[in-house]
Amino acid sequence: MASVGRNVLAPLLFLNLLMYLIVLGFASWCLNRLINGQTYHPSFGGNGATTFFLIFAILASVLGIVSKFIGGNHIRAWRSDSLASAGATSVVAWAVTALAMGLACKEIHIGGHRGWRLKMVEAFIIILTFTQLLYLLLIHAGLYNSRYGPGYRDTDYGVGGGTTGDPMHKGVPANRV
Repeated sequence: MASVGRNVLAPLLFLNLLMYLIVLGFASWCLNRLINGQTYHPSFGGNGATTFFLIFAILASVLGIVSKFIGGNHIRAWRSDSLASAGATSVVAWAVTALAMGLACKEIHIGGHRGWRLKMVEAFIIILTFTQLLYLLLIHAGLYNSRYGPGYRDTDYGVGGGTTGDPMHKGVPANRV
């Protein structure tokens, strides 16, 4: 029954990866236009929060992409040790994405002319905040129910045959103690 978590997590991981790649592309384009001083471009625009928002959107998308690669490795291995790295990177990616969402909300609140590319980056960051949170909750679901993830309480995997039962000499054959 451990495949329940995998079957739900894999499509969400792929969807988030695609969305983070789109955000990275469009946010990079917008930041390049901003640096070049081409804010008059009809599909760009912006306001005082745009610079900060784009920097955090790019940072969130890079961290999100790395988190998805590590999450893909976890889905392939489906063990508790791979879960630790996938969970940690997904928490960091979600935190920075939530920060970028706050800046997106500030940019929307300030108003002014914002082109369609900038509005799309804002919308994707807001959507990614919630889908990344869902991904984060699903990846940690095994902590509470082993049906949804690798067995956290299974401490004997990867250990050789006969052991002494002594936790200090775990994995050491009984004749070597």
